[in-house]
Amino acid sequence: MRHFLNSKLDIQSYLISFKLKFQKTFFYSRSGFQQRIFHIYLLISCSLSVIAGRMTFIQVIQSKQLELIAQTMQTQRIEPLGKLRRVVDRAGRLLAFDEERFNVAIQTRYFDIPGHKFNVNLISSDEKLAIASLSECLGVSSSELIRQLKIKPSGIRIASGLDLDIVRYFYELRGSSKGLWVKHYIKRVYPEKATLANVIGFVNLGRIPQSGVENSRAMDIRNYEKTLAFRQSGDGTTLPNDLKSDSLYSDDFCLEITIDTRLQQVASRALIKQMNKWDAKRGVAMVMDVRNGELLALASFPTYDPNRYWKYSSILYREWSVQDTSEPGSTFKPINLALALQGKAIEPHGKVNDVGALNISGWPILNHDHNENGLINFPRLLQVSSNIGMITAMSGIPLPFYWKWLDSIVKKPNTDLFEPVTGQVKSKEDFLNKSIEPAAVAFGQGFSLSPLRLIQLHAMLANGGRLITPRITRGVEFNGGTQIIDPAISRTLLRWMETVVEEGSGQIVSIPGYRIGGKTGTAQKAQRGQYSLETRVCSFVAHLPINNPQFAILVVVDEPKGKNAYGATVAGPVVKEIIETLLVFEKILPTEEIKLDT
Repeated sequence: MRHFLNSKLDIQSYLISFKLKFQKTFFYSRSGFQQRIFHIYLLISCSLSVIAGRMTFIQVIQSKQLELIAQTMQTQRIEPLGKLRRVVDRAGRLLAFDEERFNVAIQTRYFDIPGHKFNVNLISSDEKLAIASLSECLGVSSSELIRQLKIKPSGIRIASGLDLDIVRYFYELRGSSKGLWVKHYIKRVYPEKATLANVIGFVNLGRIPQSGVENSRAMDIRNYEKTLAFRQSGDGTTLPNDLKSDSLYSDDFCLEITIDTRLQQVASRALIKQMNKWDAKRGVAMVMDVRNGELLALASFPTYDPNRYWKYSSILYREWSVQDTSEPGSTFKPINLALALQGKAIEPHGKVNDVGALNISGWPILNHDHNENGLINFPRLLQVSSNIGMITAMSGIPLPFYWKWLDSIVKKPNTDLFEPVTGQVKSKEDFLNKSIEPAAVAFGQGFSLSPLRLIQLHAMLANGGRLITPRITRGVEFNGGTQIIDPAISRTLLRWMETVVEEGSGQIVSIPGYRIGGKTGTAQKAQRGQYSLETRVCSFVAHLPINNPQFAILVVVDEPKGKNAYGATVAGPVVKEIIETLLVFEKILPTEEIKLDT
């Protein structure tokens, strides 16, 4: 009985204990579940908060930046090709312009064979198919293409400098032939070639101006192109909302220069003819409108073709009549006489005694023909080009004033031509203390200036004494020049120079019915500190018409060979041909009755 009771108590204790354990376990399990639910809720809430915060950050703070990125991805930009404006002459003839050109080549990297780098010694079947296709299109055997690719594995050039009409064929081939490469570029073209190379200059293959007006007027020639930017939709349709009113603006301006191409061609041919005849080193022919300084012709030789400038010496890129100096010789005598008249050192109707020879500080001075001309007036002095007469005429000018004036006129001219240079004159100390220096300057030796400066000074004599700016560009404001010489003195000098053509050394340029003034010049060149009897500079300057001066013409020929090489014989025929052409082109009527032979 006791055993049974004990067993019953044990079972009851066990059941109570189990009940307590179950209740405890159930309670704790329920609490853990609730905690897990809470943690999950907390995690989801935090995630949603982060997403909401990120969306707010993107939509509010980064919206403008992201919009800009999107617009950039949608925007197509077309960069300018770097075109330059056209250059035309005074009649609108094209002298320089840009032209679209194309290069065509086979580039092995465009064979488009994935995961394979072209190896000429291990040509894959796909590459052979590409080469065969190119061979058929180009009319060249596959073996020849492979042979050339072995020499240049990266690719071979097929053609260069093609125009658009020809290159369209290659654009069509690109759709069916892999490896074909077409490159577009801009080429500067100079249709007049060597005729105007010294004036126009050129731009190199890098589109950098090197000489001539291409360089001196680079800012005016530059085409103000803009980068064209427009947005596209996903299918490539252009969206007009971002196009500005000037987006498609085309710069059609051009640079107009003062040159008359027809006159330039005539001057070039005449100059080259005389230079070949006299085997000369170099020469220049210039025509200036004395009323405004415009240059109608500036022909120089030797020259080069700017379309193939790399084939010529860089020395030819310089226009020597602007960038080099030489002693002017007797063509400077009229300018000296104008100074003497201005300074009251001589009178218009005065005379000087030409004794034929002088000895100045041990230096013998002679006339070019070694003749003694006796008592002569100033027109006759210019007719015979008397050196002794010039020394006598200029001796009345105070030396400090003479040097100051000379120092001012050798300064480089203010011009739009490329890199003009300053002439050279002896120091003031030498000029004042060595009597040979002012004596040499009196007949155009002992100092130097550029041919451009010389024709500028002669234009001053022709236009009434105004020093005007030489210019090659039309449309530049003209200020009227600076009055240097009295107009009455200018008229006197023109009349004296007219007698040189009527009776003196300039008769070669005489044309019946027209009043023309002129002066010849033959200057010895200094070598190793002394003047050479064999090397000289021959020149001729002319003004026309004398009754109403419009043009000054200067021809300078450097180092002609021959015993009879003088300004009249070497440069004179060039001036004559230019004058005859100019009279026709400018429609200048005769001022005197032309007598016909009966």
